[in-house]
Amino acid sequence: MRRLLLLLIALGSLMVFTAFHAPLGTVAAAAGRPAAELGVGDALVLGLVEGITEFLPVSSTGHLIIANHALHLDSAAPLFDAAGRPLWYHKPSARHPTGEPLTLKLAADTYSVVIQFGAIAAVALLYWPQLLGIGLGLLGRDPAGLRLLRNLLVAFLPAAVLGLLLSGWIDQHLFSLPAVVAAQISGAVLMLAAERWRRKYATSANAVLSPATLPAWRALGIGLMQCLALWPGTSRSMTTIVGGYFAGFEPRLAAEFSFLLGFVTLAAATVYKSYESGAAMIAVFGWPHVLLGAAVATVSAAIAVKFLVSYLTRHGLAVFAWYRLFMAAVLSALYLL
Repeated sequence: MRRLLLLLIALGSLMVFTAFHAPLGTVAAAAGRPAAELGVGDALVLGLVEGITEFLPVSSTGHLIIANHALHLDSAAPLFDAAGRPLWYHKPSARHPTGEPLTLKLAADTYSVVIQFGAIAAVALLYWPQLLGIGLGLLGRDPAGLRLLRNLLVAFLPAAVLGLLLSGWIDQHLFSLPAVVAAQISGAVLMLAAERWRRKYATSANAVLSPATLPAWRALGIGLMQCLALWPGTSRSMTTIVGGYFAGFEPRLAAEFSFLLGFVTLAAATVYKSYESGAAMIAVFGWPHVLLGAAVATVSAAIAVKFLVSYLTRHGLAVFAWYRLFMAAVLSALYLL
C-alpha cells in the first residue's frame, strides 16, 4: 500500500511540476487568428490522464483540470477558423440569441469527454462476456444478461436525468479548482467511512453474488450515489464502488459493476457531447490527435481496470482516499499560486 501511495503522490507531484513549468503549447489560439491543432505531446498526456484516472476512484475530471491548466488549454479567448470566422460552441438560436463562442477551454473540455471513447473500448475488451450476455438477453437467450441490463439501466437513469437538467448550471458553477478541491476532500471522507463500514458491518448474509443477481432497488441506490459524481472532482468510479459496497457487493464485484455502469454512462455522455460540440472541437484540434488520445486512453484504462480489481480485492479503498487528500492539497496550492 505504501508503494502505491508513493506512486500516486509522484504522479500528482509531476502534474504540479508541469503546471508551473510547461511552456505555452501550439494550441494557444488568440482572438482573430485561426485555431491551431493540438500537439502530439498534449494528446498523449490527456490520453494517459483520462485512461489512468477514469476508473480509479480519484476523479478523472480533477486530474484533467490540472492537465489542461498545465498544458495551457484553459484560455477563454474566442476561437476562429482559418477564414477568420468564429467557431461556435452554441450557434445563435432562439435558446442562445447571441450564441456562445468556442474557446480553447470549451474545446479542451469537449476533447476530455470525447476521448472517453478509449475508456469505453477498454471495458468492452475486458468485459465482453458480460456485454455478450446482455446482447443474448435481449434476444431472450440469457436471463442473467437481461437482469444485468435491467440493473445497469436502473442505475444509469438517475444521473442521466439529473445531468441533463443541471448540465448548464454544473458547467457554469462547478468546473473550477475550488469546487474540485471540495469534492476531492468530501470524496476522501466518504471513502474512508465506506471502507470502515464494509470491514465492520458487511456480512455474507447481505452479500450479492453477482451484478445480475442484484435487486433492482439496490441498483437504484447505486444510481443515486452516481448522481454525486455530477459534482466535478467527486469521481463516478468512487461513488459507484462505494454504492456497490452499501448494496452488498464485495470490492471486486463493486468494481466490476462500476466498470459496466461506466460503459453505459460514459457512452451516453460521450455521444451527447460529441453531437453537441464535437464538430467544433475537431475544427480546433483535428482528427489525428483526437484518435491518438482515445487510443492512449484505451490502453492505459485497460491496465488501470486490471490493477484496480486486483488491488481492491486485497486492500480496499483507503489508499485512494489518502491520495485524494494529497491531490486536494495540490489543487489548493495551484489555485492560491
